Amino acid sequence: MQGENLEHAKEASTIILHNGEMVRPSIIRARQATFISPGILAIITLLALPCISLFAVAFMTRGQYGEILFEPTFGNIRRLLGFGYFGWSADNLLILWRSVVVAFVTTALCIVLSYPLAFFLAARPAKTRLLWLTVLLIPFWTNLVIRTYAWLLVFDSDMPFARIMAWLGLMEPGTSAYPSQFAVYVGMVSVFLPFVALPIYTAVEKLDWSIVEAAVDLYSNKWRVFRHAILPQTLPGLSVGITLTFVPAMGMFVVPDMLGGARYMLIGNLIQQQFGTSRDWPFGAALSLVLMILTLGALMATSGKRKKGRA
Repeated sequence: MQGENLEHAKEASTIILHNGEMVRPSIIRARQATFISPGILAIITLLALPCISLFAVAFMTRGQYGEILFEPTFGNIRRLLGFGYFGWSADNLLILWRSVVVAFVTTALCIVLSYPLAFFLAARPAKTRLLWLTVLLIPFWTNLVIRTYAWLLVFDSDMPFARIMAWLGLMEPGTSAYPSQFAVYVGMVSVFLPFVALPIYTAVEKLDWSIVEAAVDLYSNKWRVFRHAILPQTLPGLSVGITLTFVPAMGMFVVPDMLGGARYMLIGNLIQQQFGTSRDWPFGAALSLVLMILTLGALMATSGKRKKGRA
């Protein structure tokens, strides 16, 4: 009897005021679980289950006619590492390496271009700043394939760009500027530049200019002012921009396929080929698994830098 009274007293002491209502913590937790359960269910259905299925298919066997045979094998991983029917080949590893390099160079170019662009936008008057931001975001109003087709027209042999490059001796007369590595990088930067510029612009808007002025008063050159006064303050926005650019750039296949042609295949193109024309879903799943691992590695690296910048 005394134990029951003690339990009731304990429950009464834990009743709290929540949104003007006296409720127990257990009821609050039940309500919270009810509200977040749809989101958790969506994550499990749309993210967790596809990833588990992808992992399972990566270790299955492709049938004679492209069907998936539930015969566990490590052959897809071996093939990814270059071990095939005719010995070892570095083609797949080179495609993986090229994908990482293209994503890294694209991200670096976007960072270099985004800082001047962010300061330009932040320096605009309040009346015209929205207009400039709209100009930056206009490409998002058009489909990616259409935008890439626009670059095909710009780089065509009859357009001024190709003629100027030919006049400078950088190209053969009468040839287009695509397919080429240059065209791929131009297309990639045009796609991902806003993803870096906008987070950096948001950070630049909140700069503490007194720190910048103190660095100038201490006779720091422009590089030191940027390194010690501006970069630490914009590091959170920079980390977000790197994440939004490097991760999807590794898996991009539309731009390299259209502007680079068959001579510039990335892992995204190779995955699309396996799920499309080749109908080799197990090998495509193995490639996707590697891309997911690279993506997680990039996310962990940027997350570590973000935490270090906050510290």
